[in-house]
Amino acid sequence: MEQGSLVLGSAPPGSLAALDGRPLTITADGRFVFGFAYDQTRPSLVTVRYPDGGGDSRSYTPARRQYDIQRVNGLPQNTVTPPPEVTARIEREAEQIYLARLTSSSGSDFLSGFDWPAPGIESGVFGSQRIDNGVPVAPHFGVDMAAPVGTPIHAPAEGRISISADHYLNGGFTLIDHGQGVSTSYLHQSRRLVKDGDMVKRGQLIGLIGQTGRATGPHLHWAMNWFQVRLDPSRTTRKPKPEPL
Repeated sequence: MEQGSLVLGSAPPGSLAALDGRPLTITADGRFVFGFAYDQTRPSLVTVRYPDGGGDSRSYTPARRQYDIQRVNGLPQNTVTPPPEVTARIEREAEQIYLARLTSSSGSDFLSGFDWPAPGIESGVFGSQRIDNGVPVAPHFGVDMAAPVGTPIHAPAEGRISISADHYLNGGFTLIDHGQGVSTSYLHQSRRLVKDGDMVKRGQLIGLIGQTGRATGPHLHWAMNWFQVRLDPSRTTRKPKPEPL
């Protein structure tokens, strides 16, 4: 229950739920989700109407987090300050992602938690203020795992592939729709092994780590959203046990 977290809720089967007056998708067994924005300070009001006609409302305020400042140098300058001729492409790719994240499908496998998608050194954390080649840019909305090119990436939960494409800034990019507005994204891949519309299972190989797009070295940038709310995937994930020395 902190900034950037995915929140899981439950109510009696057959209930209706809403967040600040916005209806939420609820499963047959009464489970639902919503997200706290990385900088949210106001409370969120969850309202539930029970099958018998009664109801309940509860207010939740996310705990504040202290975010790091991260300076990244050595990036290709054309990805920090892109040339004018690629502006339209970048805007088109951003719009494609925005529209994909509007989807609310019926999947719910993610309610049992996410698996860590790839091995590697955690080289970037969620929410840190990024200064790229000396230029302040948007906060880092994801978790980075540095690993050699070709390291396997696995789906952390079941879902449908909404986007699989090569983007200017994101490089090899995949977006998985997990249901109820929850999605995860995988950036900078050297190879994508799924295509638009594919259904993937938890643990399925979906791509390989690379150094494409805006990247200084081979790594996976893993992001999570609840619709347009950016979330920290490390807060809802079963991390792998460290390998013995």
